Amino acid sequence: MAQVTLDVNGRPYVVGCEDGQEQHLTELARIFDRQVRQVGQQLGQLGETRLFLMGALLLADELAETKARMAAIQADLGRLQSDQARIEARAVLALDNAAKRIDKLATE
Repeated sequence: MAQVTLDVNGRPYVVGCEDGQEQHLTELARIFDRQVRQVGQQLGQLGETRLFLMGALLLADELAETKARMAAIQADLGRLQSDQARIEARAVLALDNAAKRIDKLATE
């Protein structure tokens, strides 16, 4: 198991992670650090625990909004795929009918 030192709000935190995940964890810590620093600038220093809680809640809210948008996009995609399938079926039927008419005209 690897260990990485993360800097959040100017303080180092040593955490363990799976080997190879150090870069990913460091990037996540940078995102959290930006959020915590933004909260600190807006609300002042609330104490580390409250500052971290507010930062985590804001990130959780952003995640929830993103998940809701993703669900709406997936629903739209499902509707569009269904519409596409109906249009393709109608196109196939129209082409089949046109081919039958051409055959009929060719045999007359």
